[in-house]
Amino acid sequence: MAEDARFARIVSIGMHDLATPLATIYGFAKTLAKTDLEEPAARYLEMIEAASAQMKDLVEELSLVTRIERGLYLPSLAEADSLELARTACAELGERVEVSGEGASVQVDPDATARALSRLAKAASRHGGIDSVTLVVRGRELEIAPLLKNAAGVVTGEELRELGAFAAVEHLKATGVSVTAEDERLLIRFPS
Repeated sequence: MAEDARFARIVSIGMHDLATPLATIYGFAKTLAKTDLEEPAARYLEMIEAASAQMKDLVEELSLVTRIERGLYLPSLAEADSLELARTACAELGERVEVSGEGASVQVDPDATARALSRLAKAASRHGGIDSVTLVVRGRELEIAPLLKNAAGVVTGEELRELGAFAAVEHLKATGVSVTAEDERLLIRFPS
């Protein structure tokens, strides 16, 4: 157990140390994006900006998992509507996710929960090899479908092949939310 705690501490320190240079790269890329650049420099800058944003997300997800593993995660719980969380989560995924249903009031960390739902919908689509998924909200229960059998283990975090899905599940579980795969669906149930 001591080795696990030590490793989590090392990862935590590494994530903290990576954050500063990454923020510098991302910040300068955003600043340069505001200038008129000729091709191919403009295209290269877009690639740098996208890659640094992706790296920032990965660092944040790994940092979240290490805080949860070390027992240091303190979510900022607030009241939110489950349908609005689903809509916010899927806004960045565009046409790849269709949201429907009726919401209910839930106690969550709104930003982190919306991000987790987005990561799970994205993972269900990507690992299932399908173009789009639906996210149906039934009050305190959300359903992402279809969840193909070959993707279920990755999306639920049981198969450690994608950090985003694993971090999403760990976050949700740390806040009392259950995440299960049933009949080609991912069911996310918020506590009452």
